Amino acid sequence: MSGYALLSKLSRSCFCTASPQPLLFVGLGNPGDKYKGTRHNVGFEMIDAFAESQGISMDTVHCKALFGKGFVDGVPVFLAKPQTYMNLSGESSGPLAAYYKLPLNRVVVFYDDMDLPCGVLRLHHKGGHGSHNGLRNVIYHFRGNREFARLRIGIGKPPGQMDPKAFLLQKFNATARQRIDAALQEGVTALKQIVSKGLTESSRQFNTQQKYKHIRLQNMPT
Repeated sequence: MSGYALLSKLSRSCFCTASPQPLLFVGLGNPGDKYKGTRHNVGFEMIDAFAESQGISMDTVHCKALFGKGFVDGVPVFLAKPQTYMNLSGESSGPLAAYYKLPLNRVVVFYDDMDLPCGVLRLHHKGGHGSHNGLRNVIYHFRGNREFARLRIGIGKPPGQMDPKAFLLQKFNATARQRIDAALQEGVTALKQIVSKGLTESSRQFNTQQKYKHIRLQNMPT
């Protein structure tokens, strides 16, 4: 093989195979033991469940977030739990995406959702904030761009005339806790699918499964 041919072969093998672009997973919640296990913190719990499943340590602080990084199926994955308190989550999420120069289609945000029954999940490519103040702040710090994925984690609606803010800061009862624990594992599986197959294919299959779960659980008490 001539020197030119060898150089061409090396160039193709070394430089034409692009490395996978990293993914950033951000879970929303409030820092501190006071809020641990509350409904408003299921975004943090999803990060913890995924980190544990992949052996990723959340042991550094970066851009106002507890932060971890690792590889999942050869893809770099960054995990973040903003420590700014929920309503200022964008102060961490925005700088993190900017620091790693990530397009927003490589960001997935996890958060609690009262419009879904407890334990039901949904994956979306984009959307609004749905009156969720943490997500509202994330969108603000993404300069109004809503073109990022989100994993909605159903926590159910407050009973009767209960103040929604008080409901969000309550811990789950035993029945609800069981549903959330199961949902976290389903979420971990979905996130691994996103890494390996991409959001479009993963969300189609996942949301179909969760739709049937929604029907089954929507009228069941928690």
